[in-house]
Amino acid sequence: MADPIIKPKRPPQTRTGLTDTGVKKAADKSARTRAREFALQALYQHLVGRNEADSIDAFTRDLVGFHKADSAHYDALLHGCIEEAKTLDAGITPLLDRPMAEISPVEHAVLWIGAYEFTHCLDVPWRVVINECIELAKAFGGTDGHKYVNGVLNKMAPTLRAAEVAADKAKQSPR
Repeated sequence: MADPIIKPKRPPQTRTGLTDTGVKKAADKSARTRAREFALQALYQHLVGRNEADSIDAFTRDLVGFHKADSAHYDALLHGCIEEAKTLDAGITPLLDRPMAEISPVEHAVLWIGAYEFTHCLDVPWRVVINECIELAKAFGGTDGHKYVNGVLNKMAPTLRAAEVAADKAKQSPR
């Protein structure tokens, strides 16, 4: 008879607020972060399945954990991105190194969220917009998709948030 296979125990986590893969624990996420995650999933359904916003919205609101999300921010992102899709794509496309059709639907939706927040959510600092979008791309996108999202949004920020970016750069430059 063969010896039973004994799995080694995992070492205890040393980083608080993170899972062993380095992702934030669900309990530590803000309502806005959750809203972005649900909006990303909903926008993915729109991009891939061509589903209507209202049916996607109804489906998403029934998902586990939605009650912990900022539903107003989710609404703004979902409906705003879909309504302004052509405008958002027009602002994003010149910053890409390939046609939009070659961008994965996850990165496409993340870029929509970033562009929309730059334009309409002025209470969210530009660096937070970029960071949140990078985290979305890391959690839901391809291996290096977050690097691509970072590059595109960093090119977009000085155009859509010129004064805010300039003020930040002025603070950081040595005198």
